[in-house]
Amino acid sequence: MQTFQYSLENNLWQLHADLQSNEYRHGHYTSFYVQDPKLRHIHKAGVRDRVLHQAIFRILYPIFDKSFIYDSYSCRVDKGTHASVNRLVKFCRQISINSQRQVFGLKCDIKKFFDSINHDILYGLIAKKIKDKNVLLLVDILIKSYEPGLPLGNVTSQLFANIYMNELDQFVKHKLKQKYYMRYSDDFIILSRNRKELVDLIVPIQQFLDSKLSLSLHPNKTIIRKFIQGFDWLGYVVLPNHRVIRTKTKKRMFSKLKYLNCQLKSNKITRKAYFRSQQSYLGILTHCKGYKLKQDIYNLSRYKK
Repeated sequence: MQTFQYSLENNLWQLHADLQSNEYRHGHYTSFYVQDPKLRHIHKAGVRDRVLHQAIFRILYPIFDKSFIYDSYSCRVDKGTHASVNRLVKFCRQISINSQRQVFGLKCDIKKFFDSINHDILYGLIAKKIKDKNVLLLVDILIKSYEPGLPLGNVTSQLFANIYMNELDQFVKHKLKQKYYMRYSDDFIILSRNRKELVDLIVPIQQFLDSKLSLSLHPNKTIIRKFIQGFDWLGYVVLPNHRVIRTKTKKRMFSKLKYLNCQLKSNKITRKAYFRSQQSYLGILTHCKGYKLKQDIYNLSRYKK
């Protein structure tokens, strides 16, 4: 423990010296894969660099967050997945007049979003608000530390993504005049009573993304659905009278619990570890219609709380 503290302290002093002398250079990334739920390639910076990432994040977040639209929900204080789903439910109730009118939803996401973020465009957006040359130098080093786009793993990546996509948010809200719009990372949804209105939005949105952000809509994930069919959003499906967990999420949840149950029965994990995972899934179900699923989760194991 003392050796670790000594090493950390030395690294921090060295980082401080490098920053003062403008000799700081970003280190290499360690890469690995996680299933979340799809396979994602994560790039992890060294401790020394992560300290700097956190410092840059703390400087930039309060400056940029105040300029984001209310309905941007990814990696923001007092926002998040469940706040976004709740907001979608509220939008649906408002526009459908409590399910008395038909509602359509245009759901889109960006093709290879993080890999497609243009470094020069991102730096330019940050430089519009930040004038301190030393901060901009570090931002430039950080942005260029990974090619192409941004790495999944940096604390700054989601903030940079929000700065980048805020351009689309402002365009949709103020140029296209869409009241019922919300975004989470590179996924966004727009609601309307008029299906044709949503169809007519696709081309201007794609043109804006292409010309201003060098991005493109995922062709297989640009979908218009009726409210009565359910809006698939952030792991849940929002329907006129309730919400349910997404089928893929449910299958993944039970597959994981069955595996953990086998591990438990063969004494490869503790009951505490099993129940910790079990409770996390039960927590997900508190946000939707899930009584039967809760019973099924309990029935997977003979150990019940």
